[in-house]
Amino acid sequence: MSIEPYIRDVPDFPKPGILFKDITPLLQSPEGLRRSIEGLTELVDPESYDLVVGIESRGFIFGTALAHHLDKGFVPIRKPGKLPWKTASESYELEYGKDTIEIHVDAFEPGPRALIVDDLLATGGTAEAALKLVRRVGGEPVACAFVIELSFLPGRQRLDVPVHALMKV
Repeated sequence: MSIEPYIRDVPDFPKPGILFKDITPLLQSPEGLRRSIEGLTELVDPESYDLVVGIESRGFIFGTALAHHLDKGFVPIRKPGKLPWKTASESYELEYGKDTIEIHVDAFEPGPRALIVDDLLATGGTAEAALKLVRRVGGEPVACAFVIELSFLPGRQRLDVPVHALMKV
């Protein structure tokens, strides 16, 4: 169940030398979107987790669709200042600076198992920060699932749970 026909390569975006993997055609196609959600369902046993955690912003698209498809709840991880309740935050290094993500402090009662979902795994900083946040507020991450993994980058090595991707580049 390949999603590769729905991924568009955009050379030199956002800067020269980068080959950007554009998921817009995947999202625009009913078949492509269906394949991606069904594929994510098959990557990790749905019985192994209780909640789906999506990382802003494209992780929301895939995470909420997956949670709905499996009749599970959804927990958002957002950029600072976007969540309306008390939050825990985690900062992480980027290639050229720092970024921060946040989660509600009451997102998990102690013990729920979580699948973390995002569109792309590159260097792994965001996903690693998401794992730390989920643990800090009482969740138990069981795996990470991505639509695309840039396997030539070391993202997978930074994550201490099983890592799955529909497409590896």
